[in-house]
Amino acid sequence: MPPASDPTFPHPRPHSLAEDGYAIAIGCAFIAMGLMLLKQANLVTGGMAGIALLLSYLAHWPPGTLFLLINLPFFLFAGRAMGMAFGLKTLFANIAIMAIGLVMPTALQIARVSPFFAALFGGSIIGFGILAIARHGAGVGGAGVVALILQKSRGWNAGRTQMLCDILILLASLPLLSFERFGLSVLSAAAMNAVLMVNHRPGRYIGH
Repeated sequence: MPPASDPTFPHPRPHSLAEDGYAIAIGCAFIAMGLMLLKQANLVTGGMAGIALLLSYLAHWPPGTLFLLINLPFFLFAGRAMGMAFGLKTLFANIAIMAIGLVMPTALQIARVSPFFAALFGGSIIGFGILAIARHGAGVGGAGVVALILQKSRGWNAGRTQMLCDILILLASLPLLSFERFGLSVLSAAAMNAVLMVNHRPGRYIGH
């Protein structure tokens, strides 16, 4: 990797507030879409998205709303550990996920979706949504915030840390899912974390 003093090496430039807001909004839309696909296929995934889906099957609340409520205790923790700007952006992202999740069914109705497609594509776009949000100084709460904090402080790969948490979440879904649905939910979590493991490594991204 060329040294930072090399004139041909681009110096990182901080994202503007408008760029952060735009990218976070797109990431939130990806997450809301992924949740919608997985919900339609009666699947679960990892992270807070998986917990929100699990609870939505029990409480019959929209997963986007549950996503926000579950993450409420993590906002203060995120602000203290990663800075106030991170905490506020994370709060904004979660409110946006809830709002988009509530509006999306009126704009898009899915009559049928292949469970395999929902698992693979839904998990992947949730991963890209988390990636977009993380690249612009925010998180989606819960285990994702913990994974980002450990990556920042100790250099741990966020995707691998998230995967360990996801194993516990998926095991908790066993009583509610058939064997086939459980296997597809594992695929969904793997697709989501593969995006993070490949694309969100320390030192890989130039920028702030």
